[in-house]
Amino acid sequence: MISLCMIVKDEAASLALTLASVQGVVGETIVVDTGSGDDTVAIARAQGAKVYSVDWANDFAAARNESLRHATGDWVLVLDADEVLLPATAQVLLALDRGQPLGDVAAEDVLALNLLRLELGAPQAPYTLITRFFRRLPNISFSRPYHETVDDSVAALQAQAPHWQVITLAEVALHHTGYDPTVVVQRGKFDRARTIMEAYLAAHPNDSYLLNKLAALYVESDQAEAALPLLDRALSQVESLDELTRYELHYHRALAHSAQPEQAAGDYQAALAQPILPRLKLGAWINYGSLKKAQGDYEAAVDLFQQAIAADPTLAIAHFNLGTAQRARGYLDEAIAAYRSAIALDPNYAAAYQNLGVALFKLGQLPEALQAFQRAIALYEAIDPATAASLRQGITRLGIPPTLLTQAGLK
Repeated sequence: MISLCMIVKDEAASLALTLASVQGVVGETIVVDTGSGDDTVAIARAQGAKVYSVDWANDFAAARNESLRHATGDWVLVLDADEVLLPATAQVLLALDRGQPLGDVAAEDVLALNLLRLELGAPQAPYTLITRFFRRLPNISFSRPYHETVDDSVAALQAQAPHWQVITLAEVALHHTGYDPTVVVQRGKFDRARTIMEAYLAAHPNDSYLLNKLAALYVESDQAEAALPLLDRALSQVESLDELTRYELHYHRALAHSAQPEQAAGDYQAALAQPILPRLKLGAWINYGSLKKAQGDYEAAVDLFQQAIAADPTLAIAHFNLGTAQRARGYLDEAIAAYRSAIALDPNYAAAYQNLGVALFKLGQLPEALQAFQRAIALYEAIDPATAASLRQGITRLGIPPTLLTQAGLK
């Protein structure tokens, strides 16, 4: 049997969708509530969940472990209330629960699964790899109060019994909405995360995992000067780090060194050299490509953006950036094709329409260019009126006959 274990607080808006995604998959649902003031508890109970209440103590691992304490299944699936399990992965979990092998690995040798999660709303690095399915064993528990993980206890069990295997599923297993920037701002996650991690690191100053996570938070909030010492400290322990942590440390240090291109390039190269799933490298390919383009090395930029597209053909920003690099080196037809690919993936991509209009204009395809400009302005007016006004004004300086501009609604 599979036990679903969750910790929640004020998740009434999304919890039902999460629970629906595991219907027919889990045999029991354990929900630990940390102080909801909405209908979260009622929704969970209506779906048959066993609900337990605990006081919040600024420690996600402690709350997770409380949920494990109440589980009775052979396996544990851990989800947040803003995540859904995808159907194909559900079938993999059920097969494993029935004792069927996973590829060439016998079910009895599988200790845990690493699941690939798609961060909806994260445009550049939308994938994360997390250990969210594992055997319910007394020695498997969560550690660290933020960015909590069972990885340390899983690794300890593997060291004791080498037959245990941790399998990484290459296909997306979970969809996650919690990293939508509007949700992050609304819920104050940045401030909460910083406070908890800083307190933990004061007592555990060489925890490379949390050094990396706190540094990433600083980078994301434009505090590179605070991030760099943490990244350097973690990388001084590089021989003891797993490949994914090495990738993230080099990637975050490259971002922190954005004002020092040569140093950033070295870290991007080190990040991309790590043997991890290609989709986890998207951020490095895209940002390194942008660095190369800024340096005028358009050939290298094109190659890096194409590698990102090969890893994930559905990533609109990779196609858009490829278009900008192709345009920069004078390959307008290729740029147009890339912009159109970006628009096909994201029909509301205002910058892609704008750049498409410019490329079409340069090729003398005026009607198509005006259509692209029209669409770009309409999209910008909804999200950035100042840019819409600036673009409209810029179009009037292109030498296009006023009658055509009027007909297109651009004057």
